[in-house]
Amino acid sequence: MTAPLTPPTPPHNQSPDDVGQAPPPAGVPGGVYEQDGPGMKTELRQAAVITVAVALGGVLLGLLWWWLAPHVPLVGDQVDRSWVVYLKDSEGEQAVGVDGTFILLALGFGLLSAVLVFLLRRRGGVPVVVALGLGALLGSLLAWRLGVWLGPSTDVLAHAKQVGKGVTFSAPLKLSAKGALLAWPLAALLVHLGLTALFGPRDPEPPYPQQQG
Repeated sequence: MTAPLTPPTPPHNQSPDDVGQAPPPAGVPGGVYEQDGPGMKTELRQAAVITVAVALGGVLLGLLWWWLAPHVPLVGDQVDRSWVVYLKDSEGEQAVGVDGTFILLALGFGLLSAVLVFLLRRRGGVPVVVALGLGALLGSLLAWRLGVWLGPSTDVLAHAKQVGKGVTFSAPLKLSAKGALLAWPLAALLVHLGLTALFGPRDPEPPYPQQQG
């Protein structure tokens, strides 16, 4: 006696074409695997690159600050064999202009860096945002120290003795308000947040089940 060759009848809710097909994996709609952005290792590598690239922008910021910042005039004098240094124009606003120049440049760099990072990594993600803020802060510190290093000597007494009594010379570059160092990272994060909210990718909405009348 031989076994019957007729295949078993599929269940009433399963078509014959579906016989032998494995059910879709749990948690995966339709059995199709979808990759939501790069993996964590890739995001961390991209974040490291963004941090270094944004921080190196501080070199350009420091050069522009050193070039565009107003000079604060100082004058040296000798009193009882002791040298003293004072502002030539006590009512001048050059010192405020030094901080203002740094802040305006930093805001511009924040806007530029945020736009570039958004265009290159539109999907964003927490590592990218952290990298942007950290790189901007490091860039501000680099720009500040580079500008001070390129500017006039920080030893004002030695500089006054070198140029002579009553001769005007420029004060070293310095930030009176250290909060100016936060202008770049804050501007970058705010602009990036706005761009992501307006033009960032949207997650697809799940389809609504059709109601049977």
